[in-house]
Amino acid sequence: QRKGAGPALLSGRGQGPGNCCFGFHRLAVVDQLYGMQPIRVKKFPYLWLCYNGEIYNFKQVGVQFGFEYQTLVDGEVILHLYNRGGIEQTASMLDGVFAFILLDTANRKVFLARDTYGVRPLFKVLTDDGFLGVCSEAKGLINLKHSASLCPKVEPFLPGHYEVLDLKPSGKVASVELVKFHSYKDEPLHVTCDTVETLPSGFDLETVKSNIRILFENAVRKRLMAHRRIGCLLSGGLDSSLVAAVLLKLMKDININYPLQTFAIGMENSPDLLAARKVAAHIGSEHHEVIFNSEEGIQAIEEVIFSLETYDITTIRASIGMYLVSKYIRKKTDSVVIFSGEGSDELTQGYIYFHKAPSPEEAAEESERLLKELYLFDVLRADRTTAAHGLELRVPFLDHRFTSYYLSLPAELRIPKNGIEKYLLRQSFEDSNLLPKEILWRPKEAFSDGIASVKKSWFSILQDYIDQQVDDLLLEKAAEKYPFNPPKTKESYYYRQIFEKHYSGHSNWLPHYWMPRWVKATDPSARTLKHYKSATQE
Repeated sequence: QRKGAGPALLSGRGQGPGNCCFGFHRLAVVDQLYGMQPIRVKKFPYLWLCYNGEIYNFKQVGVQFGFEYQTLVDGEVILHLYNRGGIEQTASMLDGVFAFILLDTANRKVFLARDTYGVRPLFKVLTDDGFLGVCSEAKGLINLKHSASLCPKVEPFLPGHYEVLDLKPSGKVASVELVKFHSYKDEPLHVTCDTVETLPSGFDLETVKSNIRILFENAVRKRLMAHRRIGCLLSGGLDSSLVAAVLLKLMKDININYPLQTFAIGMENSPDLLAARKVAAHIGSEHHEVIFNSEEGIQAIEEVIFSLETYDITTIRASIGMYLVSKYIRKKTDSVVIFSGEGSDELTQGYIYFHKAPSPEEAAEESERLLKELYLFDVLRADRTTAAHGLELRVPFLDHRFTSYYLSLPAELRIPKNGIEKYLLRQSFEDSNLLPKEILWRPKEAFSDGIASVKKSWFSILQDYIDQQVDDLLLEKAAEKYPFNPPKTKESYYYRQIFEKHYSGHSNWLPHYWMPRWVKATDPSARTLKHYKSATQE
C-alpha cells in the first residue's frame, strides 16, 4: 500500500547497474499516467530515480532554472536539479517531503537523501561486501538473504542528510560521505522559489503575528497539490483545528468543488469527539466520527506495532486511534491526501511540561531537540499509521519556511504564558475568526487521553488489560531479557515482546523512550503531570 515502499537493491557488478533492482508500489497522487517508477527521462538516460514524497515547489524551480519537464511528476525536478548543480543543490532546493535513491550510471554514483524532518521514512543496509539496500520501511530489509555472514545492520537514514556512494568496478558499493544539507533553524535555500516574497523584519508583536499567519497559510496552500481527494484529521485540539480551518478556507479560494471531509476518532463521548464536532460545525466541513471501543483498540495493538517498527510507549498509545481512523478513511471514503497537525507541539512548545522549563533558552533548546527526534516519534506515528492504509500525509506545521521563521523568534516570545502553552500561535489567530474562541484557547489533551471516554482514560484501559497479560516475574527479569532500553512497566514489556517477535535484534532503532523533561515522570502521558487537568477532572 505504501507509496514507494519497494526496496531498491544495489550491487554494482558489470558495466551498467547489472545487479540492481528497483521495486515500487504506487499511490498515484500526482500525474497518474506517467508517474511510474523508477523515473527516467530521455534527456538523462543514465539517471534512475526512485522516490517517495511530494515536492511542492517543482513548478517554481522549473521556471527559475528553465527546466523542460517530460512528465507532470513532481519528482522529475530531482533529475534536472542534479544534472544542473549536483546532489547538494538538489537536496537543498527541494521544498517538500522526500526520501530518494538516485543512481547515476554514467559516473557510477548512488545518492540517498531524506527531507529535513524525516516526514518520509528511509532505511538502509550496507554490508561489508558492498551490497546496498534501501527501503521506506525496515521490514523490507530485515530478511534480506545475502552472502555476508554477519547479520547486516538495518538503520534509519538520518533526516536532513544526503549520502554519496561509489559503484566500484569490482561490484561493491562503498560510502563516500554523509552530509547534513539543511538545519531546520536556517532559512532554506529554496526560499528563492517560494510564492511568498520577503517578509517584514523585526520582532514587534503585530509583525510577528502577521508573519506567522502568512507563512502558515502559505504552508497549507502549497500542500494542496494533488489529483486525489483531500481530507483532514481533526481532533478538536488547536493544531488540527487550525489546519482544517485554513485548509477549508483555501480550498474555497481555489474553487475545489468537493466538500472537505474531516475525521475524528474517539470512544463514546470523548473530549476530542465533542471538540471536533464543534470545529467542524464552525468551519462547515463534511464531518465523520469514528467511534471505537476498548476491545477494538486492544485488538489493533499488534498490527500497529508491526506497522510502526517501534516499541516506544507513547507512540504506540497514540498510534492506535490514528491507525483505526486511517483504516476507516481508506474503507469508507475516497479521501487519500490527509492533512494533519503533527509538528506543532515540538515547534511551538505545546507539551504540558514546557510550563516547567527553567528558562526560555532551555525551552528553545528542548523544542529543537524534539524537532530533531520527530522522525523517531510523532512523525513516525503519523506516517506509518496512514501509509499502512494507502493514505498520504501532509503536515503544514513542518513547512521548512514556517519552522525556520518560528525558531528565529526570540526565545521569550515562544514560551507558555499565563498558564497556556502555544500562547504565541493562539494569539496570532485570535482575530481571524477561523475558530471558535473556546477551541483556539483549548488546553492540550494528550492524544491517547483525548480519544478516551469520559469515565476512564485510554491509557488506563490499556494498562488494566496488559496487567492480566504480563506476569510480575517477567517484569522483574526484564532488564536481563532486554538490557537495551529495559521495560520498566508491564505496558512497555508487553509492547517490547510484540516488537521483538517481528523485529528481533533491532531494539537500537529506538535510542530512548519519549519522556517529558524537567519533571520526575515515570510515564510519558501528560495525564500523569501535575499541571494537567482533563476536562473530566475540572
